[in-house]
Amino acid sequence: MNQNEPNMLDDYSRAVIGAVEKVSQSVVKIDVHKKINEKQNINGQEIGSSGSGFIFTPDGFILTNSHVVQNAAEIGVVFPDGHNFQASIIGDDPGTDLAVVRIDAPDLIPVVLGDSQKIKVGQLVIAVGNPYGFQCTVTAGVVSALGRTLHSYTGRLLENVIQTDAALNPGSSGGPLINSNGEVIGVNTAMILPAQGICFATDINTAKIITAQLIKEGRVRRSYIGIAGQTVALHKRIVRYYNLSAEKGVLIVSVEKNSAAERAGLMICDIIIAFNEQVISGIDNLQSLLTEKLIGLKSKISIIRYTKKMTVAIIPDESK
Repeated sequence: MNQNEPNMLDDYSRAVIGAVEKVSQSVVKIDVHKKINEKQNINGQEIGSSGSGFIFTPDGFILTNSHVVQNAAEIGVVFPDGHNFQASIIGDDPGTDLAVVRIDAPDLIPVVLGDSQKIKVGQLVIAVGNPYGFQCTVTAGVVSALGRTLHSYTGRLLENVIQTDAALNPGSSGGPLINSNGEVIGVNTAMILPAQGICFATDINTAKIITAQLIKEGRVRRSYIGIAGQTVALHKRIVRYYNLSAEKGVLIVSVEKNSAAERAGLMICDIIIAFNEQVISGIDNLQSLLTEKLIGLKSKISIIRYTKKMTVAIIPDESK
């Protein structure tokens, strides 16, 4: 460019370009051949789909979404320069919609992982991915909100989700959400349809914890008590009589046979109001407490049975 010509790039453009250049060699397209449900297809055919992912270690570990690779019969990883590698699944956690796959390839450049606790509402963010198969697509926006909650495709609650207006489309799932320094601060995971500008990413601090467990054990261990429940309002008289701090609880609608709940004597129509003396105001609240630490640990669960408040002992199993 001639020195006398004005600089046509503003600060915003330079920030986006600089950030994208730092991750462009690390973001990949993930092509997946999935097994079709036998009830739908008696010939055992497969269907193809694609998503995004990014290299986060120099030895070939790639972070993506669980829903991108679930039921995969074959996974191919395509780099922006066209190089293609076969990948294997290392671990998958549908509960957080995160998965780790691995390739055997030389000279890999991992992204730099940031700290999602330092994110501010309004700051510039950039999403990189492969929407509809268009590789290395870049969209930019701002952090719209922090601390959102969102349900994964399994129904489990995702907490501390980042909301952004950086556009996502099918195929963007699993790609990185980066800041102006090119650091990955989230994993793009979902958009709200038909709304525009409402997109979500799993914060990278959560992803760091999950990926460590996936690499070590191939899955994330959680405790499980064996009920199906739904959030319901408690009768006002019961709230006042027992001086309860929450006006909602979890109504048990089914109890699995040979489960921790059955062994504890829990019954259909019991309403769970506390677990280990922590108030339970909804099904998501209960799920968040059922962590790995409670597996095999004697715990206390408080319920309302008809109009009587009672507490029983329960020993959670490990989730399958």
